[in-house]
Amino acid sequence: MWRQVVARLAGLRRRAPGARGLLVPRRARAGRPKIAVTDVGHRFRNAVVALHDVNIEVHAGEFVCLLGPSGCGKTTLLYALAGHLEPSGGRISIDGVRVKGPGPDRLLVFQEPALFPWMTVRQNLVFALRARGRSRADAEARARTFVPLVHLDGFEDALPHQLSGGMRMRVQLARALAVDPAVLLMDEPFASLDAQTRGQMHQLLQRIWLRDRKTVVFVTHDVREALVLGDRVVVMAARPGRVLRDLDVRLPRPRDPDDEALVELSRRIRDELRRARGAAPAAEGEGEDGDADLAAGGDPGRGRPPRMGAPL
Repeated sequence: MWRQVVARLAGLRRRAPGARGLLVPRRARAGRPKIAVTDVGHRFRNAVVALHDVNIEVHAGEFVCLLGPSGCGKTTLLYALAGHLEPSGGRISIDGVRVKGPGPDRLLVFQEPALFPWMTVRQNLVFALRARGRSRADAEARARTFVPLVHLDGFEDALPHQLSGGMRMRVQLARALAVDPAVLLMDEPFASLDAQTRGQMHQLLQRIWLRDRKTVVFVTHDVREALVLGDRVVVMAARPGRVLRDLDVRLPRPRDPDDEALVELSRRIRDELRRARGAAPAAEGEGEDGDADLAAGGDPGRGRPPRMGAPL
């Protein structure tokens, strides 16, 4: 059954008029990867198998989207990359060093902006930088640099409750970039935003990534979001989470979510995921309706690890 799904995904390039050669199977790259996920599996205490035999390599400077329906283990994998969860089996390494816990080389961006409500925009950035060991003068200078980068000029002294949801998310993004981790891990950070604001954040993140080429692993259940942002899309199957397909996205940047080729690729991937979900037997400890539809908003939270670590 899964061979048929993979075969259909492999045929995307052949069947998509106007999108030929824009979505192709990933080819192995030479050299040591920045992130190596090897034979990773995870079973929670309630016997739910969240991940099974996951193998992914991410090289420095890649923007990789983990795409799949709610409950497929993509956030579990992200927390394992962050070091907040130890997988039941397999190995995760960064620059050849096994991940055994959180580290300064990785930063996890949550779905909701984790800002200190009593601190201004500038103070939130300065605090995060000071917590990473930077001097006050350096922290102040970096805050002045990154606030305008996310188009928040004039709001440096505003408190979080005085900002819109999109502006608060931009503060979180500025803080993450100012801290300058080697790897940026993003857990559906735009899921709660309205469509227009989300589109603006997509354009902003694309511009920043093209400038800095930060290594990014971005979790989403939104197919079009994955195609707009990622230069790679790792398609994951419903629980137990496993990789169905690892695809290179060759659409030129900046990308328009309404571009005809992107819409066609999005529709075909969505169809395949729905077929895979419909054909999959219910996982251990889960009923037939265990996963939300791909188009639904947000994970139900079953099998998701608890939110841990500092909100930086």
